[in-house]
Amino acid sequence: MLARGEERAPNRRSHHVVIAAIPTLPFEQELLRLSLAALLGGAIGIEREMREHEAGLRTHLIVSVGSCLFTLVSAYGFRDFLVDGDATVRADPTRIAAQIVTGVGFLGAGTILRQGMSIRGLTTAATLWAVAAIGLTAGAGYYSAALVTTAIVLISLWPLRVVTQRLLGHHRDKRLSVGLAAEANTAGVVETLEQLGVKVSSYSVEQFDGGRGLVCVTELPRGVEPALVIRRLMLLAEVRAASWE
Repeated sequence: MLARGEERAPNRRSHHVVIAAIPTLPFEQELLRLSLAALLGGAIGIEREMREHEAGLRTHLIVSVGSCLFTLVSAYGFRDFLVDGDATVRADPTRIAAQIVTGVGFLGAGTILRQGMSIRGLTTAATLWAVAAIGLTAGAGYYSAALVTTAIVLISLWPLRVVTQRLLGHHRDKRLSVGLAAEANTAGVVETLEQLGVKVSSYSVEQFDGGRGLVCVTELPRGVEPALVIRRLMLLAEVRAASWE
């Protein structure tokens, strides 16, 4: 029994046990996890960079590292807050991770573009979402899963793409250069290509000798001859010249 006015002494031993149970992360592990997230995210970003997508090496690397950092902060960054004096606060380290899954969607949505009847950027949006998961996994210390996921994504972006192109009858990517008349609109050229069934992966307006031109990276479906594409383009008033590279 406690006398009136006498307070119960805090259980120091149990408090210290709780403090010791709260995980910490050495600096070496922080460096390893952040570096691995940067390496794996950058590997996927390089593939996107090589295919001339806006979201390339830096974007994928930053998304992966940012996700990793969010995970580290969620799991290890609030030790001083969780243990304050005699009070111990319980926290769920998965709450921030759950927000990463949905929050990175806005970044992927910004890479999706509609051009006529075709939609570009879906694969890049998917890779951004995937590298966010890879960074989160590296931050949690699940290295094997992060490495396997990176390998699967890279295989799906290049070797698997080549296999599907051959199975579905697509030729390899071909670059098409189109010389434009003065003040010509590029929409007519892209629309004509899409009407022929040509998939325009990307295009850019560049300066050619004697004027402005359009350079397109395309995929030709089975049965569409390159010469037919050139003939159809030359019928357009805004096209001065067209050739395959």
